[in-house]
Amino acid sequence: MKTWTELPAETDVEAVVRRYFGLLRSGRISEAEQLVDHAPVRHVLTSLWAGARETGAEEAGAVRGPAADAWERDLSWLGDLDLADFSWGPTSSHLYVELTCRGRRIELALGFWVRPTDTGWVLTGPATLW
Repeated sequence: MKTWTELPAETDVEAVVRRYFGLLRSGRISEAEQLVDHAPVRHVLTSLWAGARETGAEEAGAVRGPAADAWERDLSWLGDLDLADFSWGPTSSHLYVELTCRGRRIELALGFWVRPTDTGWVLTGPATLW
């Protein structure tokens, strides 16, 4: 887990979020889990799949990849997703990032918090926000 000795700059946190998401997209789930203080990412993947499929229902063929019952084994569909806008709270302790599926914004954002611990500051999350 990434730990900062003092409150990190927003750009430093955003870089970790980008790395986390990049690891998810490449199927390196256990490495992604190690970057943040959070439980396993199954719920994140479930929400990402639902958000991507919702976009796909509006636009035929928007999501490439496995059948609905195989999405957990074949994560190729994650390649259709990308990060969009980062939005920070007024105290710079929490942020959310919007997502796109093949360039179209989806109705899902990932929320993260920067929180102090005994050893420094860590990134917690993500929560899935609809």
